[in-house]
Parts: sequence; C-alpha cells; structure tokens
Amino acid sequence: MGQTPRPRRSVLYMPGANERALEKAKTLDADALILDLEDAVAPDAKDEARERVCAAAASGEYGAREVTIRVNGLDTDWHEADLREAAKAGPDAIVVPKVNSREQVTTIERALEFNGAPDHTKIWAMVETPIAMLRAADIAAASDRLTVLVMGTNDLAKELHAEFVPGRAPLLGGLSLALLAARATGKVILDGVYNDVKDAEGFEAECRQGRQMGFDGKTLIHPAQLEPCNRIFAPSEEEVAHSRRVIEAFDAAQAEGKGVVTVDGRMIENLHVDNARRILALAEAIEARG
Repeated sequence: MGQTPRPRRSVLYMPGANERALEKAKTLDADALILDLEDAVAPDAKDEARERVCAAAASGEYGAREVTIRVNGLDTDWHEADLREAAKAGPDAIVVPKVNSREQVTTIERALEFNGAPDHTKIWAMVETPIAMLRAADIAAASDRLTVLVMGTNDLAKELHAEFVPGRAPLLGGLSLALLAARATGKVILDGVYNDVKDAEGFEAECRQGRQMGFDGKTLIHPAQLEPCNRIFAPSEEEVAHSRRVIEAFDAAQAEGKGVVTVDGRMIENLHVDNARRILALAEAIEARG
C-alpha cells in the first residue's frame, strides 16, 4: 500500500486493425486501453495491425490513459513477432492471452528483456482456462514484472462448458481462485468482459458484483460501457466521507491514548483504517487523473 494506486476501473479493448478506433481511443474516458492484436484482428491483417498498434503505443498521444498491447498467444505463429515489436514500442504493459504456468511467465519476461523492453513495460497475464485458475497463485508470483491478472471469462466459460447466466454462478469458483491469487501476491486483478452491449442493466449488475468481490476494475468491449464502469468501480462520495471520518477518529484516539474507537456507532480497528486509507488513495488518484 506504499505507492499511489493507479486507477484501472475501466480497461477498454480497441481493435488493432481499425485506425479510426485507435484514434477515437485518445478521446475516451478509459483508465486503460488494450490495443488488440489477437481476437479483434483477422489472420491476413496481423502484420499491418502490429505495425499500427506499436506506432500508436509509442506515440505518447493517449494522455493519462494506460496503454497496453495484447499480443497473440504463445502457441501462435504471430506471438514472437508481436512480442518483439511490442517490446520495442515500450507500452505500459504487454497483455498475453492464455497464460497457464509460471514457466510461461518466465519465457515472456526473458523475451521482453531480450528484445529491449523498457523497465516500465509490465506483463499483464490473462488467466482464462481451468488450469490457469488452479495455478493462479504460481502465475501471479512468477515475476515482479507481472503486475496485473486479467480474467478471460468467455474462454473460461467455454472450457467449463458453462452457460452465461445472471450472477455468473458457474464462474464464481474460478473468479474467486484468481482473486485470492492476486491479493496473496499483491497484484491488480481485472474482471472479464460483458458481452451484451445493449443490456445496460445487466452490465451494471455485473460491475457491482465485480466490485463487491474485490476486482480492481473491468475489461470492456464498447465505449458505452465506460461511464457506468468508472462510476461503480470508483469510491462513492459516501465512502470517501466515511473513510475520512474513520482516519480522523483513529488518529484522534491514538493522540489521546484511547484504545477503543467508534465511528457511526461501529468499533474501528486497524483493518478498517487500512481500508479507509486505500479508498482515499484511490479517490485521490482518480481525481488527479482528471
């Protein structure tokens, strides 16, 4: 908790083959962008998209937005070239799909170093298979360069033979394992996408569920999802005010040598103070981002 948190409430996938989309992303209120070379790009457009995305990531034209590049998977013909060129472009992070083991993280890290990736270019590992859920702690702990776990809920549901249902009951076991791994290793974790861009009510419900579970933010597939996602994953005015009261009461009690602190009729312990400080730090980081 020593360093200021970076807001990652909303993380928007942008198709790397679409020049207009990459340009539009410069104006969108997303905390982070994933410039996509994988699912959003047809096989015959991979080379052109790679060149376009790497130029965009290196341009410095995206303001406070965190800019990442999603490369193609380790088992594809495009992965090596994607990783090489992305490393040279030096984005904030390189997003790697279907990371299933500690050894794969090590391989990715070595490739980034070999290709001259700057220190600020981190690894975001997508965990989206049953084996990744079971190995999530090993994956998360594999490298200090790995800073974020990204849930791939569509692929996880496919491999589980699960149905997409409100509340995501079939996925909760995997989501919880990945969350435990992230928190145990001090990593950020992002919830998966919501597929029905016309279902605003369902999307907001899933955002609230993700926030309640403990996710730091959510990956998105459409700009229309940005506003509700940013709102739900940000501390509310009530949370900020309560957090300030908690810290003020705790500090006052310590100064007076009191052992018991209450705020709004509830006893306050160190864990409540830590949580209050985390909430205020996030609120301040969001405000500073503008």
